[in-house]
Amino acid sequence: MSVRPDLHQSYVQACQNLGHPENPFIAHVLQEADNNDKIRQTKGITLKIAGNNHLVPAQRVTDDDLQVLASVLGSAVFITGLDLRYNLLTDAGAKHMTTILQENSSLRYLNLMFNDIGTSGAELIARALQGNEALVHLRMTGNKIGDKGGMFFASMLQINSTLEKLDLGDCDMGTQCLIAIATALTQNKSVKAVNLNRPLLYSQEEETTVHVALMLKSNSSLVELHLCKHEMKNFGVERLCEALYENSSLRYLDLSCNKITCDGVKFLGELLKRNQTLEILDLHTNRLEDAGAIYLSEALALHNRTLRALSVVSNNISGKGLLALSDAMKTNMELSCIYIWGNKFDEATCMAFSELIQTGRLKPDCTDVEPYEVDGQVHLAELSHGLQKHYYWTPSCGAVMDKAANASLAIAAVSEY
Repeated sequence: MSVRPDLHQSYVQACQNLGHPENPFIAHVLQEADNNDKIRQTKGITLKIAGNNHLVPAQRVTDDDLQVLASVLGSAVFITGLDLRYNLLTDAGAKHMTTILQENSSLRYLNLMFNDIGTSGAELIARALQGNEALVHLRMTGNKIGDKGGMFFASMLQINSTLEKLDLGDCDMGTQCLIAIATALTQNKSVKAVNLNRPLLYSQEEETTVHVALMLKSNSSLVELHLCKHEMKNFGVERLCEALYENSSLRYLDLSCNKITCDGVKFLGELLKRNQTLEILDLHTNRLEDAGAIYLSEALALHNRTLRALSVVSNNISGKGLLALSDAMKTNMELSCIYIWGNKFDEATCMAFSELIQTGRLKPDCTDVEPYEVDGQVHLAELSHGLQKHYYWTPSCGAVMDKAANASLAIAAVSEY
């Protein structure tokens, strides 16, 4: 058995060779990795060098820090994951990142969420991935790569056949690159989850939604799709539903923070009556109102038996619609997670959901409300639960137990790093 290199010692030596001072946070993480032989022998190590770590004093990683780290990690085959979220990496740092992607043949997970990587950095990373056959999960969330940067990733998706999960949310992408990504995904057979949240769209024609719908008609590998803040209206929802009648792979659909009204939900209700694959539907912060909630509840009570998680948070739904959803849960035993906070609770609603929780039909960690009583009257308090509870952060201690709140292929798991 070959002797594994000492990461911390290699890092100290590399700092000396390059004349760069040590970053104490990186040194601490590498020392911990050196001491964690048990994990290293089994499934490899994910180095968690997140700049928002609150348990350890975290000196955020700069481009120069990453240059040193790249010289250490190039040959470290037991490093399978690298979490560099919330640091100070720029386009210069992206150049050092490509070194790691080209030299380390075992890196399967890379999180660059909320750094300062721009268009040229996106080009470097996307080009490196064209020849990379190891990386499975990439998060670029919050890096302002823009429309041009997104185009480089669209080109990469035409060549790369290894990447399974790609997060390009909050990246300031525009119409052109969204259409290009949708077009690339019509042919790509490896990507199973894609996040395209919050693009910068200036048209009311919903061209991007139309192209995504066309992609869904022919794509048979995509399992998870996030289209939050796409200015989507009823026309766009209708196009998506038409496509999903022909799609038998999508299990997680995120349409949160759009402009969908009860008329648009009517199409979703009809889809749920016939669809046999959707397991998670996120509609939070739309305009469903009571009529939309009733359309959904009718489909769930009488027809659909595959949906397992539904979010209707902040949809201007009052007691009538919320009671219809609670009644649907009494007949539909498959629907296990429902999130309703931000709507108009009346006494009957509070009683209905309190009953669901107390009888065990609705588990406390599968909803975002908790009943409490004041002067003999039941009220509902908010819990910090939801489908995207762990999108921007992960718990500091221990693993996430609530799979449905993990925001990424939680119920229908795809191979993780």
